[in-house]
Amino acid sequence: MRCHFIPAYLLDQLADTTQDEHVTGVAQRTREIDRTLRGRRVDPPSQPVARAVAATPGADWEIHDAHNGTELPGDLVRTAGQPEVGDVTVDEAAVGLTETLALFADYGRDSYDGAGATVVATVHYEKDYDNAFWDGTQLVFGDGDGKVFGRFTKPIDVLGHELAHAVTQYTANLTYQGQSGALNESMSDVFGACTKQRHLGQDAASADWLVGEGIFVEGINGRALRSMLEPGTAYDDPALGKDPQVGSMADYVETTDDNGGVHLNSGIPNRAFVLAARAVGGESWSGAGRIWYAALTSGLAADSDFATFAAATVAAAGEHADAVREAWTTVGVTPGATDVPGTPAPAPTTTVGVRRSGGFAGLVKEGEVDLDSDDPRAPEVRSLVQRIDFTALAPVPPQPDRFVYSFRYATTQAQLPEQALDDDLRTLARIVLDE
Repeated sequence: MRCHFIPAYLLDQLADTTQDEHVTGVAQRTREIDRTLRGRRVDPPSQPVARAVAATPGADWEIHDAHNGTELPGDLVRTAGQPEVGDVTVDEAAVGLTETLALFADYGRDSYDGAGATVVATVHYEKDYDNAFWDGTQLVFGDGDGKVFGRFTKPIDVLGHELAHAVTQYTANLTYQGQSGALNESMSDVFGACTKQRHLGQDAASADWLVGEGIFVEGINGRALRSMLEPGTAYDDPALGKDPQVGSMADYVETTDDNGGVHLNSGIPNRAFVLAARAVGGESWSGAGRIWYAALTSGLAADSDFATFAAATVAAAGEHADAVREAWTTVGVTPGATDVPGTPAPAPTTTVGVRRSGGFAGLVKEGEVDLDSDDPRAPEVRSLVQRIDFTALAPVPPQPDRFVYSFRYATTQAQLPEQALDDDLRTLARIVLDE
């Protein structure tokens, strides 16, 4: 499971619409690196690892330096228990790893796998790299481009978010599609927020509930990458566009993009957690956070939807069950009910359409070619679609933060993750998306 902090839709926005050549170049390079990484297969564990009975606070970690290259893990520069080394990025990562592992130790978990695995992290990955990710085996952090994004180790909740993806992989292993995928993303935001608030000594009432606060450089009109309290309000900037998250089932985004809108609809369970944390009262990590962790490790099916997870949180809430149920009801989710919106059937079309979505930020790029027009791309596209049997394309399970391509031709629509595209489909996508 590979999980990138910046959604693909944000990288697409920066690469395709920003006037600053440096930012455009960095976003394009980051996007290409992410595509390459997503193409490498990493299998999840055959069996989720159960929560440890006893855990050691501050499980081992080690930090490596890639020296702005791409070879992983890079040179070892600091391990748990060693003093600061004077590199702010290394030392920020050390704090974030220590605090996140301590949070899960409070829940009785020994590292991300529940069995004391050493957490491996790499900093200074690539030059001006605009992302951070969990690649299924280790954490990786870029330095940012310096014009839109700063250091990805600066916000402590970014480290918490990525390490929480590892915990999800080794527990419920939530399928990265639709509502279960949105829950996967939300789990990382929840435990990232708990890590931040625990570190700062904040309670649920006084916390700002911003995810990635400080990730943008001065001059960008954005408070953070996401707001858990007010989804859709974190940023609104010419370079980034407007934050597209939603916070209620009334606004649920029905889409085939972004693995069914995992980064857009994760705002719904995010907001439910904030409401529950404030209703339970006190510290989020020791109150609602403990309830959410119990639900995550309760034996959930990988394809659990919002209502199923909501029911698990109510069951784990004890005396706070009514408060937790009310939090979910407020965002339009009825615990235990079926809340999966239907997917509209594709309308007939005489054009060939391609949409690309996915990635941590969930940016979308789309294009189409009318085969009956004088578009110079039409002859090659016509030749390609005559060779491709869209009805024979078998579904392939999506993976976290990988690009997903939707192809539309005549009355047929097919959706495939990037790693499943053959040469003809890749060529078709490149031409229609005008890349």
